[in-house]
Amino acid sequence: MILAIDMGNSNIVIGGIDEANTHFMERITTDTRKTDLEYAVSLKSILDLHHIAAEELEGAILSSVVPPLNAVITEAVRKVTGLSCKLVGAGMKTGMNIRMDDPKHIGSDLIVDSVAAKANYPLPIIVIDMGTATSITALDQNGDYVGGIIHPGLRVSLNTLSGSTAQLPSIDLESPGRALAKNTIEAMQSGILYGTAGMLDGIITRMEAELGSKATIVATGGLARFVTPLCAHRIEIDDLLLLKGLLILYRKNS
Repeated sequence: MILAIDMGNSNIVIGGIDEANTHFMERITTDTRKTDLEYAVSLKSILDLHHIAAEELEGAILSSVVPPLNAVITEAVRKVTGLSCKLVGAGMKTGMNIRMDDPKHIGSDLIVDSVAAKANYPLPIIVIDMGTATSITALDQNGDYVGGIIHPGLRVSLNTLSGSTAQLPSIDLESPGRALAKNTIEAMQSGILYGTAGMLDGIITRMEAELGSKATIVATGGLARFVTPLCAHRIEIDDLLLLKGLLILYRKNS
């Protein structure tokens, strides 16, 4: 089993995974003010909660979009497990051609998602990752990473809407069940959820046109389950996509 860590802007996903099973997966809050000791305590608590001894972990790997915390997290892993944590980044073997202007500037989470999607789904593939930002990336029929978009995430859009207007309240992401809302809260929910669903459908249609064929659509991220049921396209949710990708990258680079 390896320790796989995906650090996003809002949450850090920590999982234990091997080729046969996902032994655990938990989320903690990303906080740049925390020390390596504080993160070590959180990591130790997660391992203890799932009755995982440090000796059961053969290695560790980190994907991060928060560079200031990279050293903090890797040191926390070392304190708890004694392991040196691999960092997803430039120079790492991916088994995938990245056809971008500057591959070094592609977010590590997008690379990890794409590596996992290529290994687990029919090509071509469009991958949707719904976190703080919503990213949509595409792999062509050859399995090459050919591009994508980055869009404000659901909660970013919702918080901006509530925070920038005097009379609109903070709301949850519960679906109102209809586009023709009958009150302010329903109108906000409908706008955010159906609006995002419409954006996803529109981008998928455009990407499929540029790819030249229909694609497998895979979504991951904590917010995917709120929106994908409202989309016209068939979208498969894979909550373990990032952990699967981290395992593949760990094996390729060991």
